[in-house]
Amino acid sequence: MNTASADEPRWLNNEEQRTWRAYLHATLLLEDHLDRQLQRDAGMPHIYYGLLVQLNEAPLRRLRMTELAMRAKITRSRLSHAIARLEKNGWVRREDCPSDKRGQFAVLTDQGYEVLRRTAPGHVDAVRQAFFDRLTPDQQKALGEAMRLIAEGLQPKEAGADLPWLR
Repeated sequence: MNTASADEPRWLNNEEQRTWRAYLHATLLLEDHLDRQLQRDAGMPHIYYGLLVQLNEAPLRRLRMTELAMRAKITRSRLSHAIARLEKNGWVRREDCPSDKRGQFAVLTDQGYEVLRRTAPGHVDAVRQAFFDRLTPDQQKALGEAMRLIAEGLQPKEAGADLPWLR
């Protein structure tokens, strides 16, 4: 139990420090591994693949740009840059929103869907080999529960929070 005063930080103990650093190390390596796989197989970074997946799972393969930024947890500026690159490749197109003249939709094109369809098997194999195959079913379950708990605790509840997709 930590006996720090109210003015003193609650420093991580040795085990917490090892766990935190292992988490940081593993997430950086995993993101790099997935980026390299997707660059090799499809010429795109992991974040772009995630955007294509989000669009593919949306009704009519389209989402408002603000909704897509929120789902991807990125700034609108970063999303706009990513969508411009995906448009250049012919994988996504933008459409104006008829009910809001300032709003736009990002739409997954047939060509983008085809890239996603071709790339998904290699990507899921990379995820499985790098992540799931290294864990027992009990470890997978415990990790999933822990990550959901952490994400739930970090999800802002107040209006006007400083969120990336609102910047």
